[in-house]
Amino acid sequence: MVEQWLLELLFAIGRFFLHPLFYLFFLLTLAHGYFRIKRERKSFHIRVHDMYEEIKFTYTKGIIIGLIVSVILFGLGVSLPFGTLVLLAIVTAVLAFTFKLRFLSASFTIGITLFLTALLSSGQVVNVDQFFIGLSDTPFSSLSILAGLLIIAEGVLIYRTAHKNTSPFVKTSTRGLPIGTHEANRTWMLPLLFLVPGGSLTSTLPWWPVLTINGESFLLLFVPFFIGFNQQVQGSLPLESIKITGTRVIWLGVLTLGLSIASVWYPVVALVVLFIALVGREFLTIKQRLNDDSAAFYFSKRDRGLMVLGILPNSPAEKMALQVGELIIKVNGLNVRTIEEFYQALQKNSAYCKLEVIDINGEIRFTQRALYDGEHHELGILFVEDDKKWENEAV
Repeated sequence: MVEQWLLELLFAIGRFFLHPLFYLFFLLTLAHGYFRIKRERKSFHIRVHDMYEEIKFTYTKGIIIGLIVSVILFGLGVSLPFGTLVLLAIVTAVLAFTFKLRFLSASFTIGITLFLTALLSSGQVVNVDQFFIGLSDTPFSSLSILAGLLIIAEGVLIYRTAHKNTSPFVKTSTRGLPIGTHEANRTWMLPLLFLVPGGSLTSTLPWWPVLTINGESFLLLFVPFFIGFNQQVQGSLPLESIKITGTRVIWLGVLTLGLSIASVWYPVVALVVLFIALVGREFLTIKQRLNDDSAAFYFSKRDRGLMVLGILPNSPAEKMALQVGELIIKVNGLNVRTIEEFYQALQKNSAYCKLEVIDINGEIRFTQRALYDGEHHELGILFVEDDKKWENEAV
């Protein structure tokens, strides 16, 4: 018995690497990296992160959360027919090709899959099970509970990782002034383990699986599930704004999961729950945008000092522990308000750099570092400069 389970688990892992989405998102994230770099070069004449940043993020940051969700799914015995998982993959691929990553929220992918499943299983479409095996036997409660768990996972991932390495760029305000903006354009790959009816495995435990038909045989299937997220921030620090969004998404997931429990006894409730989740997720996106648009521009020219819009990786600025959102007010003892003044102050001591900075808490701190040949030209700080030409510079 143990050997059979271990062998089936190995087959499940093998099927994971045969899944088309695993390779499709490799190409899509590469494309997102290309367009990000193109936008950054337009704003600063230099890229911030390399083109593979999105790939590394997508395929590493969601693994642990995916395994945790898999343990919960396995413990509950959440079972979905093979055809339902195929339909979910198709819905995910179609939404991915819109290049709007917010549509890859679990609220959308699973919600749309549930509504399509209900439509295709209504009897109006003939021979649907020939194309989507077992689709008409899909337990709506399983999809509803899965959505609740994955929306919670989405919120946790947003809160913990979406604010890291956001992409800075410059756009023009309605007054024609350059405004610094940060964008989090993220996807996460979660490896999820499902029980799929029709295999050779059976349970000898009377209480497990919880959400499947007693005595039904099944197989194990690992699938790559992709979650997407997009948020632009111009009215506050990216860290603050994105963490607020993450917290809100977590609570939406808790609400979805709580309501979905009723669908175990009343399957039609799952349709209502997923509709609430879908509308709720869109509402959170709109609310964040309205709040951000109504706030004063955070990354704009100040009367005192230069606002740090971005820091290049592995640069002297990063080694000096400069942070996005900090205000540089003095360089080598000289007050600075423009990039030209910043550069001139650096030349005062070409071998050493001392900065007086107002940090994100409003407190003054000092940071200093020896400069080597050429480094005084390449500190790696991105500013928004507001002069007659409205040029944006990378210092």
